[in-house]
Amino acid sequence: MSKTFYIETFGCQMNAHDSEKVVGTLKQEGYTQVSDEAEAGLILYNTCSIRDKAEQKVFHRLNEYKRMQGEGKKFAVIGCVAQQEGQRIFERAPYVSLVAGSASYRNLPDMLQRLEAGETRITGLDDRQTEETFDTEFTSRSNPHRGYITIIEGCDKFCSYCVVPYTRGKERSRTSASVLAEAQRIAALGYTEIQLLGQNVNSYRDPSGSRTFAELLLAIGEVNGIRRVRFTTSHPRDFTKDIVDAIDAMPALCDHVHLPVQSGSTDVLRAMQREYTRDWYLERIQWTKDAKRDISLTSDIIVGFPGETDRDFEQTITLLEAVGYDAIYGFKYSPRPNTPAIHKHDSIPEEVKVQRLAILNARQREIQRQNYARHLNHTVEVMVEGHNTTRGQVIGRSSQNKTVNFTCDTIPSIGSYIDVNVTQVFPNSLVGEAVSSPLPPSAALLAQQALNARMPALA
Repeated sequence: MSKTFYIETFGCQMNAHDSEKVVGTLKQEGYTQVSDEAEAGLILYNTCSIRDKAEQKVFHRLNEYKRMQGEGKKFAVIGCVAQQEGQRIFERAPYVSLVAGSASYRNLPDMLQRLEAGETRITGLDDRQTEETFDTEFTSRSNPHRGYITIIEGCDKFCSYCVVPYTRGKERSRTSASVLAEAQRIAALGYTEIQLLGQNVNSYRDPSGSRTFAELLLAIGEVNGIRRVRFTTSHPRDFTKDIVDAIDAMPALCDHVHLPVQSGSTDVLRAMQREYTRDWYLERIQWTKDAKRDISLTSDIIVGFPGETDRDFEQTITLLEAVGYDAIYGFKYSPRPNTPAIHKHDSIPEEVKVQRLAILNARQREIQRQNYARHLNHTVEVMVEGHNTTRGQVIGRSSQNKTVNFTCDTIPSIGSYIDVNVTQVFPNSLVGEAVSSPLPPSAALLAQQALNARMPALA
């Protein structure tokens, strides 16, 4: 097996960041990353099982590459599907040689050595009781303008529909000192934006007892060179008022909170085992609305959960209107393996789920149209993320996590900041014109390239 690898990532930002850490570990072990699977000696799939379609996609991809098994290539399935399916993957795809869940990534160097020695069925499947987190200084950061830091892994909430506690293990947090040290390393690379990650990021509990989640936010906001700090995803049960107070107090903390409600009906929330009520959730929303800053709110919502009545769904719509989200991610309920909800009768017909999702999205679109209108003729600070050469526009993102497309006399660097006057609004984006020169361009991309050049694997 040649020491070249190709990795494909499915799923959330945590999966994407896990892949950055896996890539860094592979390079440290002497592997070289290639962009074409045909050139790779090792092909890895970092998988997601949060929804059925993502899981099916992984096995579809494995089947596509079955033809390569005679070319001396090795295949690895890592991540949530690996943890969920375990050794059954070997039965379903016998040409796979390595199956590893996210909690076992710290053992990758050993597993790679075994793979190179000729073993054909290697597993890394920790149970959910592990205390270990995957911390590494060898992260190969692929995002040129945003540095990700996982501060907590796993989940202890056991919502009845969710597979995460069974694939990611129990909640385990890193020390605040290690998180701050990584933030400082990221800042030294030239990054000016940091995003803290966790299945339930605000459930963070500092093992050293030094800082609460809100205090950690404030400390990272004070790191020299960091202009923006984001965090996702928050769980309503652990969303405390001091988080809002921290956003008010620290300009570097982005004025955006993603707080998944899942349903506007207390009865459905109880069936989902979310451990809060509609009123309890709305109280936390009111905290953000009472803040000094204009905090953008986004959410996740599931329609068609077993037993959801027309009245339950209507309560979700009325909650949507009461909160006035800037964006939502709406999904139809789909049963997931090992979850308590899989034993419930999926009583909602597919056509009803489709109809409810369409109603939800249509109503949210109107709410967003009204919400985004408040930015018209206002100036927002935008971080540059890309360029649309076809339209002659620059693509960026505001502190509220809104996409902003704008024109500019000069071509600003990726990661630079620029003030933009909003001249048009759409339900999912803002359009405007630059009104200032780009400020401190991020040196992240060049710095990362220089760092990679010093790593033996990239020589």
